Amino acid sequence: MDEKKIKTAVKMLLEGMGEDIQRPGLLETPERVAKSYKEIFGGLYEDAAVHLTKTFPVESNEFVLEKDIPFYSTCEHHLIPFFGVAHVAYVPTDKVVGLSKLARTVDIFARRPQIQEQLTNQIADAITEHLEPAGVMVIIEAEHLCMSMRGVKKPGAKTLTMVSRGVLQTDSELKNTILSMVGIK
Repeated sequence: MDEKKIKTAVKMLLEGMGEDIQRPGLLETPERVAKSYKEIFGGLYEDAAVHLTKTFPVESNEFVLEKDIPFYSTCEHHLIPFFGVAHVAYVPTDKVVGLSKLARTVDIFARRPQIQEQLTNQIADAITEHLEPAGVMVIIEAEHLCMSMRGVKKPGAKTLTMVSRGVLQTDSELKNTILSMVGIK
């Protein structure tokens, strides 16, 4: 990440808005923004494989569901946050991953500028690629500040996206059980 470019861009942005970049409250803002972007967009430099390749053998093929995983992301269209929860389910074939690794996978992809639809697919694709499960389902519920604080101005409106792979795409009973467990009818 090029902190120098970020600092320059932030100064130009503030000046473009008509702000006085020499006023006390803004003097260190370019540095603060550059530092925060390293964290907020850190997922650009991380690979989900790091977390999803440490697996454990399992003989059960019952599904695993981790629900209500909080996340924060940034809309690539407006560079304004969206946030919510992710629900991740998979049906293992012969291996499982530590539960914290599912949350870390969500974070890696959320910490990139993007759209919710893409985020949902990226999580499902990474789990499919690295765990080779019989099925995967990822559901994301999020509020988009680009829709809440500007434009249509509808705070509290939630966007729900869902991706299913394998048996969780074809087995309606199993799919409905997971949807019911996360509170979706």
